[in-house]
Amino acid sequence: MASLVRDLGLQRNGTRPSAAGVLSRLASARAKDAGIEVAPLMAKAGVTSEQVEDDEVFLAVDSQIKFLDLIAEALQDDLLGFHIARDCDLREFGLLYYVLNSSEQLGDALRRAERYTRIFNEGIAVRLREGKDLAATFEYVGVERLSDRHQIEAWVTSLVRICRQLTQRRLLPSSVTFIHRRAGGSPELDSFMGCAVDFGAGADEVAFPPTTQQMPIVTADRYLNELLVKYLEEMRAQRETGRGPFRVNLENTIAPLLPHGKARADEIARRLGMSPRTLARRLAAEGLTFAGVLNELRADLARRYLQDEDLTISEIAWLLGYREGSAFTHAFKRWTGQTPRQARSQQRPSNAPLASGVKSLAQRG
Repeated sequence: MASLVRDLGLQRNGTRPSAAGVLSRLASARAKDAGIEVAPLMAKAGVTSEQVEDDEVFLAVDSQIKFLDLIAEALQDDLLGFHIARDCDLREFGLLYYVLNSSEQLGDALRRAERYTRIFNEGIAVRLREGKDLAATFEYVGVERLSDRHQIEAWVTSLVRICRQLTQRRLLPSSVTFIHRRAGGSPELDSFMGCAVDFGAGADEVAFPPTTQQMPIVTADRYLNELLVKYLEEMRAQRETGRGPFRVNLENTIAPLLPHGKARADEIARRLGMSPRTLARRLAAEGLTFAGVLNELRADLARRYLQDEDLTISEIAWLLGYREGSAFTHAFKRWTGQTPRQARSQQRPSNAPLASGVKSLAQRG
């Protein structure tokens, strides 16, 4: 699997948040079709032709934002990001599109988008919020949000299009909001979305009625989805090998407290010698949230624990802080598309059982 991930390319340059550059390639092609010379625009944006044209080379997210602005100005298209996302072949988004396309239900697809988007654009994190509506919020990580309009409008438009294509229904969002402002709004965007788009809002977000998450995906393919999830998990793991010491310390503090139900932000902050507010600021500076780190740590630990045949599913649920085995099963299926028993049946037994060490660690918490 590792060799396959390496063969996919995904070469990043530098430490700035980077992106796969799909939007840059589509914008460049649009400009060329209009007879515009794109090389000077690339130079102004600080990107190379290789970064824009080679789908195996990443470019800095802030450079992509600037490149889109320059092309929009050259084309005199104030809705360039929207037009790109509205008109493109969604398969241009590659693995991210296919893992959504092969999911079972729309809610599953959106959770895949939440988990894997940052593999392909490190400057954007998707957060799902379930309540009165099912909302997908786009958060900028390590990139100045107000420098952008076209990229975020492309992302939101793409998500709405994908939801419609996967379900073969013209889904109408309950609401669509953007942080940036547009004087007079945008009737063209309103018409496409099927609702009045709110600019100058507090979040970049698209929300659907909660019942939409149970909508079946017409192209669902469980076998393909499981395969893609495995590949994307490997890619995600490779990206996270560069975790900073703060996150490592945080995870080391959380792990032994999980079985006792004490892995709360206030308790973790106390043990790290800081206030909950300081903890939240430290996490935000790295593009993280406490809930996100907790959820990802549970998912990673679950995969390790399932390799140990001496641990029952109920024991694993307890080790991860779930009071009910069914809650763990539901969470694991949300993370991977499989139940814990299905995942365990596909794994080879571990040569080094984790049970005694895990239980000892938990008892010390």
